Amino acid sequence: MNTSAKLFAAMSRNPLDWRIEQIQTVARQHGIVWRQHGTSHCQFVRRDGKVMSIPAKKPIKPVYIKNFVQFVKGE
Repeated sequence: MNTSAKLFAAMSRNPLDWRIEQIQTVARQHGIVWRQHGTSHCQFVRRDGKVMSIPAKKPIKPVYIKNFVQFVKGE
């Protein structure tokens, strides 16, 4: 299991204490692109065009991590 797969599994189990860089690593592994042009939010875009925004400042609330896990799964 590679690092991003381990990160994703850990995010699924425990949505607390994650950084935006770790979320970007998981997104990259799953073919999700992101954009953050000097703003406070990072926008993730799936291949089907769906977009999700996550505040980039710490701490990232668990609700955003739970939603991101579902977003990666395609739900």
